[in-house]
Amino acid sequence: MAEVSGTPLLQSPLHDRHVALGAKFAEFGGWSMPLEYPSGVVKEHTAVREAVGIFDVSHLGKLMVTGPGAAGYVNATLSNDLGKIRHGKAQYTLCCDAETGGIVDDLIAYFEDDEHVLLVPNAANSAEVARRLTAGAPEGVRVLDHHRQYAVLAVQGTNSDEVLDAVGFPSGHEYMSFAEVEFEDSGVVVCRTGYTGERGYELIARNEVAGSLWDRLLEAGTPFGMLPCGLGARDTLRTEMGYPLHGQDITLDVTPNQAGLGWAVGWKKDAFWGRDVLLKEKESGPQRRLRGLLALERGIPRPGMLVSLVPDVPLCEITSGTYSPTLRKGIGMALVPTFVDPEAELGVQIRTRREIFASTKLPFVDTSVRES
Repeated sequence: MAEVSGTPLLQSPLHDRHVALGAKFAEFGGWSMPLEYPSGVVKEHTAVREAVGIFDVSHLGKLMVTGPGAAGYVNATLSNDLGKIRHGKAQYTLCCDAETGGIVDDLIAYFEDDEHVLLVPNAANSAEVARRLTAGAPEGVRVLDHHRQYAVLAVQGTNSDEVLDAVGFPSGHEYMSFAEVEFEDSGVVVCRTGYTGERGYELIARNEVAGSLWDRLLEAGTPFGMLPCGLGARDTLRTEMGYPLHGQDITLDVTPNQAGLGWAVGWKKDAFWGRDVLLKEKESGPQRRLRGLLALERGIPRPGMLVSLVPDVPLCEITSGTYSPTLRKGIGMALVPTFVDPEAELGVQIRTRREIFASTKLPFVDTSVRES
């Protein structure tokens, strides 16, 4: 088993299936997960944009906040207004630091009822989110960590409905909602969510049935052009959409205002972690904002590369950068100081040369028609 600093990496319940498919693996948040399959990142990316792909994202956390007042407690701590959604709906939200307003993690909250809220944080931050919620929980509210008991499979792409229909699962429900279904005498949550910008679903199932569920979905998806996809394609897909990645674009040093995530904050709520400092920053205006950078030349930006005003005024670093298979250009994101003209051309230091990039609004690719 692979290790990071002497600690063995965790494995998905589907690990053996990925090995059989010839996957290359990489470390993600303490887990050994498939980076790509023999088809390669570009083909996997294109399958999602034009047909359908299936991802194993079982490294994502799974926390259940349960007990009398559980939903109210979540609403008083996390950023978004849980009171705006109802049973069977999901919501993108943020766990912010109470003192600084920095982003501890971004996550999805699934509102089951007033006493049960399922949270899906990122793998690397799951334990920290659980720790913070547990530390402040009122009497009767518990935070249960199911990180290693459940798998998460993502069926993403224009043909995702057809794949779910073929296995008899619910499809076509409203975006950011979920339904439940039985599979091999076990409950599966079918969520209309995803991280690719395409129409798609995320399925949460117990480890015991994850393998047969993967097999069934892959079999049903073959006639619709389905490919197994690794986290390499997941990264290019989310970057095209301008979706931030925690640990790169958003961190404890980055606030929702700076990251352009103010829409995920319930500003009218009486309480959430970081409320006062974030309201103050919102009123005065953040000193930097996450912007998209589109290559005007051939360069491909990578995290850590220096961004400067042309000709030579250092500004910041690339937070996310990759080659866009859809646009066939280099794209990236960076936390650019707000004094910089939004239409200014910026230089990115790529190895020994500086290449010119256009500053652009996110997303880079508009999939709104296909996603609706």
